Amino acid sequence: MMKRILFPFILMGLVSCSLPTRAPVTPSSWLVAPERMGEPLKPRSDLWLKVGTVSVAPPFDGKSLVYRISDQRYEKDFYNVYTTIPAEMIADAERQWLNKANIFSATVGQSNSFFPYYTVQATVNEFYGDYRVRPEAVVSMEFFLTAESGGAAKPMIGANRYTKRIPLKDNSPESLVLGQQQALAEIFKQYEEQLFKYAANLPKPIGY
Repeated sequence: MMKRILFPFILMGLVSCSLPTRAPVTPSSWLVAPERMGEPLKPRSDLWLKVGTVSVAPPFDGKSLVYRISDQRYEKDFYNVYTTIPAEMIADAERQWLNKANIFSATVGQSNSFFPYYTVQATVNEFYGDYRVRPEAVVSMEFFLTAESGGAAKPMIGANRYTKRIPLKDNSPESLVLGQQQALAEIFKQYEEQLFKYAANLPKPIGY
């Protein structure tokens, strides 16, 4: 009787020992970091520019890559994530890009303790892969350039919106990330050109 009771447990132990062990699935991390190439522009201001907050609209504000499957359906890929939240990732890329453009004396980030006279803030309205017809990376951004006035309200110098759709070679996460990086690079390039125009006629600080 005891043998009959023990036999199933022994068998289960042997089976469990023979099963292959599987490593836990860990998400793949991706970085979108467009880098400005080429010569810097001619400096237009000896003042500083601050890259303020970058807000990202939901559902694109989390770390997961986002896919658009139909007109009303978006999916998050929890196995493919950005190295940090898109707001921080894009703000850092924007600051580095504009710093290399050399339009202002320096371009500093949100956490910097200095108080530059000019501030550019951005809103990311779209940041996803569109797979409804053909795979495309979609990025849409708005930029708002303001100046300090000493009052409660900051004078608006300019507001600009850009949208880019980059065809992807396949449906892989890597293709989407590369497409988003290209889209951001094209947007930054266009805004750099606009910022250069703004910088030719910026309001000066009082007593400057």
